[in-house]
Amino acid sequence: MPGSKIFIPSRSLGYVSNHIPLQVRYIKSRQENLIITCVGKSFHTYGITHFGLLSVSRLHSGDITCMTADAYHVYTACDNVIYAWRRGAELQHTYRGHAKEVHLMLPFGAHLISVDKGSKVKIWDIKNEAVYGELTFSTDNFQISALLHPSTYINKILFASDNGEMQLWNINTLKLIYPFKSWGAAVTCLEQAPAIDVVAVGLSTGRIVLHNLKFDETILEFTQDWGLVTSISFRSDGHTIMATGSVCGHIVFWDLEERKVSSQLLSAHDGAVTGMVCLPNEPLILTSSPDNTLKLWIFDMTDGGARLLRIREGHAAAPSSIRFHGANGHNILSCADDSTLRIFNTQTEQFNKSLGKASYNRKISKKRGRAVQDPLKMPPITQFTSETTREKEWDNIAAIHSGLAMVTTWSYDKVRMGELKLLPERFQKKNLDVNLEVVATSICLTHCGNFVVVGYSTGHVDRFNMQSGIWRDSYGNPKAHDGYVRGVATDGLNQIVITGSSDSLIKFWRFKNKGTDPLTILTLEEPVSFFRSHQESSMLAVALEDFSINIIDHDTRRIVRKFIGHIGQLTDATFSPDSRWLVTSSMDCTIRTWDIPSGQLVDQFMFDTACVSLNMSPTGEALASAHVGHLGIFLWTNKTLYAKITLRAISPTDELPLVTLPECRQEAIEEGEVKEEEEDDEFISPEQISGDLITLSGLSTSRWQNLIDIDIIKRRNKPKEPPKAPKAAPFFLPTVSSLNNIQFDVKAESSEGSKLITPLSFVNLSEFGKLLDSSRQNDDFQAVIDKLKTFGPSMTDFEIKSLSPEGGGSVEVMLQFLKCLEFILKSNKDLELGEAYMSVFLKAHGSVIAQEKVLRDYLPNIRSCQSVAWERLQAKLFYCTCVTQNLKTM
Repeated sequence: MPGSKIFIPSRSLGYVSNHIPLQVRYIKSRQENLIITCVGKSFHTYGITHFGLLSVSRLHSGDITCMTADAYHVYTACDNVIYAWRRGAELQHTYRGHAKEVHLMLPFGAHLISVDKGSKVKIWDIKNEAVYGELTFSTDNFQISALLHPSTYINKILFASDNGEMQLWNINTLKLIYPFKSWGAAVTCLEQAPAIDVVAVGLSTGRIVLHNLKFDETILEFTQDWGLVTSISFRSDGHTIMATGSVCGHIVFWDLEERKVSSQLLSAHDGAVTGMVCLPNEPLILTSSPDNTLKLWIFDMTDGGARLLRIREGHAAAPSSIRFHGANGHNILSCADDSTLRIFNTQTEQFNKSLGKASYNRKISKKRGRAVQDPLKMPPITQFTSETTREKEWDNIAAIHSGLAMVTTWSYDKVRMGELKLLPERFQKKNLDVNLEVVATSICLTHCGNFVVVGYSTGHVDRFNMQSGIWRDSYGNPKAHDGYVRGVATDGLNQIVITGSSDSLIKFWRFKNKGTDPLTILTLEEPVSFFRSHQESSMLAVALEDFSINIIDHDTRRIVRKFIGHIGQLTDATFSPDSRWLVTSSMDCTIRTWDIPSGQLVDQFMFDTACVSLNMSPTGEALASAHVGHLGIFLWTNKTLYAKITLRAISPTDELPLVTLPECRQEAIEEGEVKEEEEDDEFISPEQISGDLITLSGLSTSRWQNLIDIDIIKRRNKPKEPPKAPKAAPFFLPTVSSLNNIQFDVKAESSEGSKLITPLSFVNLSEFGKLLDSSRQNDDFQAVIDKLKTFGPSMTDFEIKSLSPEGGGSVEVMLQFLKCLEFILKSNKDLELGEAYMSVFLKAHGSVIAQEKVLRDYLPNIRSCQSVAWERLQAKLFYCTCVTQNLKTM
């Protein structure tokens, strides 16, 4: 599947549970209960001892619609297909046959009962994957909403519908045994009570009815105040307690003997309590919810109530901003619309932590516990900044909140919210105009961790001390900008503060400003949207409201690059650790990678949902992204770290590949041949880009640069003393070097009776000379040039000097070499080689050329070709030199 050339999907972080109820299995070999939660296209298996993640299933083709488990398998349904899993990740069986989506399942001994949206019931033989029996109900009169196997009722299944009716069926004979009267409201859940024949029925009106199936009589009836009953469970550790869950996250514990409420857990979850299981013979209860949490409660309170024992959680709302923290790239800081700040570890979920919810008074909120609505809860964090320099000494995270001028501090080391609330005196209530709404819009923490710079919607920019929270300085007189301050940044040495605003201005200030004017002001074409800086390279990415990105150099205070290509509002940008790439995201649902040195777009891909925040690991190993409507954080592996990737410039208007977000595991369920990813062919530069340009050979300079001075180099390198002959050389060793490159013409004429052999000619051409002589037929010198490129400097000098008649060559061969030089100059290729060979040829054979008319008459052709090539090259060089000098003087 085509996708990004640089980033490949890795996995997702922060997913714990969704609306599918949790399942609990007791594994005898482990002597431990395992918890199964659904996270979309896969399910997680946790150990109850430490809530450690044991396994992650393979991906389904779509979201899991239903899930159940028994002692041997975990059963999942995706659309109309059912899967049976062993050991949490091994696919054991597949059941196909339903025409509509499966939404209810129940293991029943050696059989599995499944119900689809059309109220068609199938009874499967688990081992043989065959249908044992079928039942069909009318969706108009009996839409199945719940089913249960009553204890001790052999081959009996209780079906409940959304119109309040219940029916007891024998699945062995496929006959209706008894229909129950309607409850007048939809049945939402069924649960077997500890007493035989008694079943708890949860209704959409909030009623909980304990009904005796044998006598068709109601024993008890309760009503919870929060509407629809989402789940029911019973304690089996000697206490007659029934727990019921609601859509608003509250849990009620009912005392069945006293027939009253025993205790309550208000706001146990931020969403509906869809999954709830009391562990057998233990004072523990497990709950799950669409708020992405899994909780274990223990009944050890003095009033019999439950307290939170263990928790595994993620964001209850989609993350709005994510940043890597630390130099190793193992931890990600994330904030979301649930007003929380969390730490996600990329190595293991055991190290995931929550810094808590933002509160106006953290201590009071902690004492109150989980109230229905916490009046001290602050609005969600919209932007935060962190540094590791001083995290052991004081708060090292500063955050701004939606609609507030106040800045909060957080401690990564202590894993909690700090005590400081940063707000300038001018914006406090006693000095604030009631008609003026002030909002903190941008924030930056200095690299040393001592100061935080905050920009406001009024155009003010202030600096605070992170240790004490004391206001230290402001920029501008009376304020830095006339519009919203959209971005603030500092350099690594705390010398310069950079501010950008909606007034399309970027200003550079002294860090210790004391009311002075800005050092430099840059005027942009469009208002600033946000800043993203890279401390090590002194580069600043400035996103503008026309969807373009400018790169500004801190040192020169100039715009050095401009990238245009997005067609939607920019949401975030991040530099690679080596500052070579800038990765940007936009509301056009794309992520694009820009190569800063070349100023080109090198990679782009798109999603179904827009990316709202992204950040690259400090080690360059991974890219993290957060998307609209997704509770998790998605990791992408940088493929260039372990594979050779050729990147070339692409156009932003090219067709973008649609990429699916990485899930927990990328291995699909469907078995079959796995198509290997087609690797892009390595980019090979053409021999010549354009005929008007001069192309060099690319050979090392040592192969041609010193050809003109090769005689001087040989004399300089000549040994002071002649080589000494060996003392006792065997007589049979050769004493003359072989003449592999020199071949003699042995053909000769001889008169009859004469023993004197007379050669036809005295021309002794080398292999190169013969190759050059053979080119007279078609004047194609490419083979000659390729042969010359293989020679070293000494061999090249020898071959050129051997072309003269004195060296065993001829005038015709010398003429061919001149034609070869003309061929090089006209082709605009290997220009430096042609000039070097020409200099050696003229120096060695100048006297011969002067004597031979055919050679002398050919020199004007060489001169004209050389003039044309040099004038073309000179024009390009002079143009580049003038442009460079002009930029230096600006």
